[in-house]
Amino acid sequence: MSIKAPPSPARGRRRGGPPARTKRRASRGGLARLGPLPWIAPVILLILAVVVYPIIELVRTSFLNISIAGKVRGSAGTDKFKELFEETDFGHVLLWTVLWTVVVVGVTMVLSLGLAQLFNQRFPGRRITRWALIAPWAASVLMTAIGFKWMLNRTAGVLNTVMIDLGIIDRSRDWLGEPGTAWPWMMFVAVFVSLPFTTYTLLAGLQTIPHDVYEAARIDGSGSWQTYKGITLPLLRPALLVGVVINLINVFNSFPIIWAMTQGGPGSDTATSTVFMYKLKETDIGESAAMSTVNFAMVVLLVLIFLKVSRWNEEDS
Repeated sequence: MSIKAPPSPARGRRRGGPPARTKRRASRGGLARLGPLPWIAPVILLILAVVVYPIIELVRTSFLNISIAGKVRGSAGTDKFKELFEETDFGHVLLWTVLWTVVVVGVTMVLSLGLAQLFNQRFPGRRITRWALIAPWAASVLMTAIGFKWMLNRTAGVLNTVMIDLGIIDRSRDWLGEPGTAWPWMMFVAVFVSLPFTTYTLLAGLQTIPHDVYEAARIDGSGSWQTYKGITLPLLRPALLVGVVINLINVFNSFPIIWAMTQGGPGSDTATSTVFMYKLKETDIGESAAMSTVNFAMVVLLVLIFLKVSRWNEEDS
């Protein structure tokens, strides 16, 4: 009886060649050397296509002389910026744009902080109220603005009808026809549609704070306000930064609310720089592009000022 020898370890391997695993590693070597570039390349290309290129084209257009029909008539140098700065409504529009942004973002953050604290507690109907808060965010901003415009209508608006029936006013008012009443109502709508996102951002931040920290503070004898100021707000800082920065950009560039409710009128009394830019397009495309360039510089400046003041990249002591 013959005994078969055990199979050689080299059997199944190509004679004179490296193992299959070694070959696979070698084939992956070139791709591995690129690191994460193959994964982030599509994102980089998308940013270049939808962000960087339009900005470059926008700045280039602001230095051109373009007819209303869109025909380029040559270079205009800095003439479009000079014409823009000489507009009688330019200073007024910039002032109201800054006030609009600061007021809406400030009120939104304060109210969102309170709502986030409320929704972080356990109470009957919490799930329903959380769902209800999503409604202004889920609905179209333009649709919401038009709904409020109908409500504030002078002849058939619900607000005038109710206030007259209650004896609060004796005649209908044109709430959106005067800047003194139009601005507060537009700011109210802007805060109304901004609350859901900011509230849920802060709520997510609150839910990441460990309960052990609050227990330790309670054992040390800290009061409610001391705990809130010394623990909650510092640990909520990243969520606050995200909420403020995104709101600054969104509110500064807000167009549907103002355009749907007043179209920036009468004149440009209720126009922000974004609406003013859109109205300039009807008369001078180059000047409108110059206003867009100023808008972009302003929003970047606002965000940088906020990040500098908030010291976002410094660790809490």
